[in-house]
Amino acid sequence: MRSVTANEFQGWLAQGEVLEQDSHGVKVLRLPEAGYLKVFRSRRSRWLAWLSPEARRFVRNAQRLHRLGLHTPKVTDCFWLDRAQVVSACLYEPLQGKTLEQMYRTEPEQLNALIPDLARYILALHRKGIYFRSLHLGNILLLPGPRVEFGLIDFLDMRFRLFPLDRWQIRRNFAHLQSYLQRRRLEQFPFAALQEAYQQLRQQS
Repeated sequence: MRSVTANEFQGWLAQGEVLEQDSHGVKVLRLPEAGYLKVFRSRRSRWLAWLSPEARRFVRNAQRLHRLGLHTPKVTDCFWLDRAQVVSACLYEPLQGKTLEQMYRTEPEQLNALIPDLARYILALHRKGIYFRSLHLGNILLLPGPRVEFGLIDFLDMRFRLFPLDRWQIRRNFAHLQSYLQRRRLEQFPFAALQEAYQQLRQQS
């Protein structure tokens, strides 16, 4: 992976709009022409991060999801922002649509009507062997169009299994989703209805 100079990064910061940041700095930046810049600050050991930087893993996951027929942002480049501090980044073209969390907060009735479709989507992910710890309302987009279709937008924390997920992995995946709903104070989301719809679909197929 190439390295981006400090001047180039500062130029992006000057031109772009910060969409997400934390105490360590910018996490997502919208650029006027180049799409979005996503920054990864590794929490792993430096040796592991140098061997497999987060930006490269993000690209690989996007490519693998695309091969499985799933909608994801199109990653156009990945690089080091600070190799010494194991900070990598990528540029990508975003998916159009609304996150399910945005819909929940503004159009809860419309989201409730999508519960069977969402259950079907999650089942399809599990059948494809995708174990996604960060499978939650903020990472799933409802795409525009006449058909109900979803897309994934933040999929670094993902594993690909050779076989469909087993019952333990499915329970763990739903437990992560339930924990997310509690942290985000989204307890009114029809979580039980989603689980029930999922189980019915699983039994039918």
